[in-house]
Amino acid sequence: MQSQANPIVSLIPIIAIFLIFYFLLIRPQQKEAATHKKMLEALKKGDRVLTNSGFYGVIMGMKGDDLEVRFGDSVKLLMARSAVTRLLSSESGMELSTANKEKI
Repeated sequence: MQSQANPIVSLIPIIAIFLIFYFLLIRPQQKEAATHKKMLEALKKGDRVLTNSGFYGVIMGMKGDDLEVRFGDSVKLLMARSAVTRLLSSESGMELSTANKEKI
């Protein structure tokens, strides 16, 4: 008489694959999204930012979920807060985060 394998043992590889995906893909992405959300909430007047479109600007004012951003001496645009990709530094030149020490 043959003994049948325990069905729980056959689930172990599937569970292991799920855990690997969770710790290598899902969890880091969730942490990055939470960090980005905190950064967007902490934006203030005078911060230097990088937008999704690749433009560097300085926040001149805020209106709810919109930001008034200066891109040049005479160019000010109203844009969505969610369009900010990265906070570079404040206008005084002080770095706010060690993660943003890339050269511009």
